[in-house]
Amino acid sequence: MGGRFKALVTATLIAGVAIVSANGVTCRPAQADDAFPNKVIRVIVGFAAGGGNDIFARVVGQRFGELIGQSVVIENKPGAGGRIASEYVAQQPGDGYTLMVGASGSMSIASAIYPTLGYHPTKSFVPLTMIASFPLIMTVSAEHPAKSVSELVAWAKANPDKANYATSSPAFTIATELLKLKTGMPGQAIPYKSSNESVLSVAAGQTLLTISDGPPAVPMVKGGKVRALAVTGSDRSGELPDVPSMKEAGYPEVNSRLWSGFFAPASTPAPIVAKLEAALRKAMADEGVRAKLKTMAVDPGGGTGAEFRKLIDADIETYKGIVQAAKLKFER
Repeated sequence: MGGRFKALVTATLIAGVAIVSANGVTCRPAQADDAFPNKVIRVIVGFAAGGGNDIFARVVGQRFGELIGQSVVIENKPGAGGRIASEYVAQQPGDGYTLMVGASGSMSIASAIYPTLGYHPTKSFVPLTMIASFPLIMTVSAEHPAKSVSELVAWAKANPDKANYATSSPAFTIATELLKLKTGMPGQAIPYKSSNESVLSVAAGQTLLTISDGPPAVPMVKGGKVRALAVTGSDRSGELPDVPSMKEAGYPEVNSRLWSGFFAPASTPAPIVAKLEAALRKAMADEGVRAKLKTMAVDPGGGTGAEFRKLIDADIETYKGIVQAAKLKFER
């Protein structure tokens, strides 16, 4: 009788486990993702402290930490346009405790221009949410006679020996080369170390134009040192409401926009990804966070990780097409 009873109990337990497993519910001990997070979360930024991506990380990171219930520490690992940090984070354990703020330059653009890149933005990482996106601003010297994009194009065609442009990153080079492809204007790239130096070179008349990000350009435009001819894309900038968009200027295909967003290593389990994405999106929905981001002349993000992934993959194909059409070569 005792043997039959033991056999019945054993069979019942086995059947119970099978039913529980079939329904996707387990009675297993608590796993690491159940208690997540239970220690400090690091956010790696591939640029120096004080730059745009660093500020993004700190503004969103503070509210993110409050919502997820753990301290969030920002770590800067600058170098190679953000690629050093990307390679580092791609190799970290997928436990949710090491995240990254990645920029379009080191993610989608790098993937499009470097065939031997050591990571891929949507294969080596899980995109969590976009922090912000922003157009670029095309400027010329305040003393230059061109008052519109079309006038500048005509001037450059009439003066090809004086047609050059300042650039400090592949992102700005690609945007300017796209303008050249769509207008037929000439223009030799002149490299600079930062977009601030690029705008200063335009103000001093050392280069004809630059297409750069807003932080260095907007103050120079408002101070009358340079003239903004257009903002890339279809919408005007809230910081420069009198400057037409490229669409309004007659060049709708010159629509380059840069972005920054949060990423986790690709090996991060889905339950942890869900927790991270939910907390980050709540942080991005906070009115205080959005207000701070808007003061930087950017459009706050906050969409789903799936939407962000789709945008990144589309960006890669777009940039590849421009690089091939313009026959561009970039050194790592």
